[in-house]
Amino acid sequence: MSTPFRCGFVAIVGRPNVGKSTLSNALIGAKLSIVSRKAQTTRHRIHGVLTRENEQFVFVDTPGFQTKHGGAMNRMMNRVVTQALSEVDVVVHVVEAGKWTEADAQLLPLLPAAEKTILVLSKVDRLKRKNELFPFTEKLLQQFPYSAVVPVSAVKEVQLDPLLDEIAARLPEGEPMFEPDTLTDRPMRFIVAELIREKIFRLVGDELPYSCTVVIEQWEENETGARISACVLVERESHRPILLGAGGNHMKRIATEARQDIVKLLDKPVFLDVYIKVRKGWSEHDSALRDLGYE
Repeated sequence: MSTPFRCGFVAIVGRPNVGKSTLSNALIGAKLSIVSRKAQTTRHRIHGVLTRENEQFVFVDTPGFQTKHGGAMNRMMNRVVTQALSEVDVVVHVVEAGKWTEADAQLLPLLPAAEKTILVLSKVDRLKRKNELFPFTEKLLQQFPYSAVVPVSAVKEVQLDPLLDEIAARLPEGEPMFEPDTLTDRPMRFIVAELIREKIFRLVGDELPYSCTVVIEQWEENETGARISACVLVERESHRPILLGAGGNHMKRIATEARQDIVKLLDKPVFLDVYIKVRKGWSEHDSALRDLGYE
């Protein structure tokens, strides 16, 4: 008797900055979601696809649930989280090992039935006192009866296969939705814009508010290379010098590091032009967010 094929949607949820994007990228084996030490960097749902011999996982990497509801951006991100939880087959609730906050607790009422929800304790490699992990886990199980608990380190790729096995056991039987070599249903332009935005957060995240986004305005590609023009959209004229840095050094480094990632992604030479535009208040208006492709 052959093993039935299983396929379904998996939501990775949690408060901001617990390692959701890092975990998603590690499970899929590709850099589809931007990773930053700063919270609130993921704004879109990213569908990443992983296919094994008998399973296909379609991962939904959501924004961190925002407990401060001011502003159109936070409202939009919370709608994404709530919708993802209602539509998927399995929910992976990511909590940083040893750290439980009010922001973590506020997500509990949104979790679906316990039998489809897995608790992942992330960043276990950073936990100084390993003997504290068991009582910490017991405390969380008293608050929500998760069907499984898996401690992981996405950075060190520890416990990723056991996590995938737990997820697979909860996926419904069904035919694959994507070809085996598919990594994402997002267009390449979107992934490239996210890579550039990641560099911004990594290099100037302390100085630049989160009211910036990246729009690909030109994309020319053939067998020998690609020419890409990307606009970094900010809300205030005062953001421009912060982003540029002294002598334009910030922008040069952002463009250089982003181009290196894009070359790996496209596997061909890339000419990348990155420039800045000011569009006042774009992150506070639902219509502007929709125009820029936010869900």
